[in-house]
Amino acid sequence: MAAALKIEWAKVSSSLGLKGNTASSLSAFKKRNEDARRKLAQLQELPTTLDFSQYRGLLKNQAVIDEVESAYKAFKPTTIDVQAQLKGIEAFEAQAIKNAQDTKVQVDAQLKELAKTLENIEGARPFDQLTVEDIATARPDIDTRTAELVSRGRWSVPGYKEKFGDLSVL
Repeated sequence: MAAALKIEWAKVSSSLGLKGNTASSLSAFKKRNEDARRKLAQLQELPTTLDFSQYRGLLKNQAVIDEVESAYKAFKPTTIDVQAQLKGIEAFEAQAIKNAQDTKVQVDAQLKELAKTLENIEGARPFDQLTVEDIATARPDIDTRTAELVSRGRWSVPGYKEKFGDLSVL
């Protein structure tokens, strides 16, 4: 519990840039932790001693009080081995870190790709300033396809008239 008190939950989420399933799992863990701390605080506030003499003065049946008192004194709280829970938390933490690292790698790759695309867009010449040679250099397959059509005696591109209209009537 002491380690959980030192965790700055907002910093964990923001510094790792957690999103999606990892962030929701972390917030669910945080909620369970806060609930457990709240329950522990409530239980610690409860009185832990019983005044059996007070009950002896209130009740006529002293045998019941003797039975309850002997059961109370014989009661030994069970200890719970929390190692299994700690191993589960460690496994969750390891998976959360792995997911966060995978997400970071993917986001970094996407950012590099987007930066490259943005650089290409910003550095591109306006369309009206492009020449046929520029287009042929950028897309050599267009030049090859055009040469193929011309060699077969076809001077028009399939679908051109349907898309742009018949320019021969102008």
